[in-house]
Amino acid sequence: MRVRTLRLGDPKRRLRFGLIGLGVVLTLFVGRIVQLQALDASAYAADANSLRLQTVRLPADRGAIVDANGVTLAASVDAYDITADPTQVQEYNPTATAAALAPIVGGDPVKIEELLRTPKSRYVVLAKQVDPAVWTKIKQTQKAFSDEKRDDLVGIYASPHSKRVYPAGPVAANLLGFVNSEDRGAGGLELAFEKMLAGRDGKVTYENSLGRQVPTAGKKGTDAVPGETVQLTIDRNIQWYAEQLITRKVAEAAAESGTVVVQDVKTGEVLAMATTPGFDPNRIGAANPADMGNRAMQEAYEPGSTAKVMTMAAVIQEGVATPDTQVVVPGVLPRADRVFHDDVDHGTWYLTLNGVLAKSSNIGTILAAEKLGPNQSAANAKLEEYLRKFGVGSKSGIGFPGETAGLLPASQKWDGAQQYTIPFGQGLSLNALQTTSVFQTIANGGVRIAPTLVKSTTGPDGKVKAGAPGQRTEVVSPQAARTVADMMESVVAADEGTGNKAQIPGYRVAGKTGTANRVDPKVGGYNGYTSSFIGFAPADNPQIVVSVTIQAPQIGKWGGTLCAPVFKDVMSFALQTRKIAPDGTASPQIPVEWKP
Repeated sequence: MRVRTLRLGDPKRRLRFGLIGLGVVLTLFVGRIVQLQALDASAYAADANSLRLQTVRLPADRGAIVDANGVTLAASVDAYDITADPTQVQEYNPTATAAALAPIVGGDPVKIEELLRTPKSRYVVLAKQVDPAVWTKIKQTQKAFSDEKRDDLVGIYASPHSKRVYPAGPVAANLLGFVNSEDRGAGGLELAFEKMLAGRDGKVTYENSLGRQVPTAGKKGTDAVPGETVQLTIDRNIQWYAEQLITRKVAEAAAESGTVVVQDVKTGEVLAMATTPGFDPNRIGAANPADMGNRAMQEAYEPGSTAKVMTMAAVIQEGVATPDTQVVVPGVLPRADRVFHDDVDHGTWYLTLNGVLAKSSNIGTILAAEKLGPNQSAANAKLEEYLRKFGVGSKSGIGFPGETAGLLPASQKWDGAQQYTIPFGQGLSLNALQTTSVFQTIANGGVRIAPTLVKSTTGPDGKVKAGAPGQRTEVVSPQAARTVADMMESVVAADEGTGNKAQIPGYRVAGKTGTANRVDPKVGGYNGYTSSFIGFAPADNPQIVVSVTIQAPQIGKWGGTLCAPVFKDVMSFALQTRKIAPDGTASPQIPVEWKP
């Protein structure tokens, strides 16, 4: 039997392999350490910071809008957007978090949970512009849960925000406009002045641990810059009163809508711009979209007889007639391919030019306008020249969103009807602010001052910048303007005048009525009427001009009966508000008729 010999292993060889294996392991460890601390250090640090640091936008406080006396019309108050970091919430219990949060913010727990489960997101907004008390309640609940070792509200934050409020509710709403859910201007002056009002957002970065801010870790970022405060020329009291009166009259007349514009004669500043129907910008969700615009600037209409003032101004300025010029006004007037009538049937009238305006004769106005040139084409061109100087066919320059320039075709394109209807206010269109500006021009001695709405702006540094004055344009001479103003007094003061319901005891009033066929876009033609009255006072030293326009009245139609009484009340209130006293002078006595 062969005996096997036991051979011991080589310890040196075994040690050699052990050292090699250990070297490989150490090399791997060292390589990984080098990768972590050298090659990929910045990436891992960034990942760590992304989990540790939270960056939040700091929205700028939106600038306020105030009236001419500094009364707040629109302002922003403290509020919060309630936000969440879904990556943090999802580490715990999104369902419990949504259930705990919903009753505090007044939200739907199902929708909140859907947001909390948003994949790969670090930021979602759960509730917008909540009151500070809501965020206080969330913080108190977070602390209570933390004390109970619960994580139901981990990862919930608040972003300081602001909430737009309108202290006067619907007053001037159609002028002010509104903001959207992002607190940005979405209509009216809020949109027009967005750059001034918005300011510049900032941001802040802070540390968080387990979904909660670390109060001792400090913060860093940039501060938000507040928006500017915009002071309007609007007087809230006059605005409120005008809105009350026009709303009541539109309801009485079963009309579609109405506007009132009040303007300072000497400066062109708009003191009120009332529109009805309106809306409450504090309850934007309940508003009718059709009522959220500003009809006084966005709606064009054929003005009718109020436009006769421009024709008379041209006739007087060109020296082709005077207030005493005798005009034979037949009952009908054949021109082009049609026959023109006045609003009332009559035989032959023997009127002065003053009487043509006082009785608002279409036929008399056509006859006067024909004198502006040696032929009809030249007369048309001359009338167009004056109409454009009065601002017809041009925007105001205010920059209001959706403002219409109206419509005035070039005189070469006036058809057979337009060349005779435009002199008495049909065949062209204006908005309510434009027609008010026409009368401001006459009241201001023939100088048109472009309407303005901004009195001043105040920056976040407290510096006040005055609003730009309206551009001045001499339309007619002071003598011609004074003559037309005297004729307009006959419209109100004379028994035969169509606007005698606009009389104000103690004051001289100049004005003009208008009753025009109304273009209705719903039917694509004329349907119903536009009724209006525009005037200024005191006529001997004009300070304020007021226009009243009512669209599609169903009960009544004449501007002298529907709109003149509203003018009287608004003008009386404006005169009292601005402490303008009458001087007791008598109106000029210009004949209305003559005997052949």
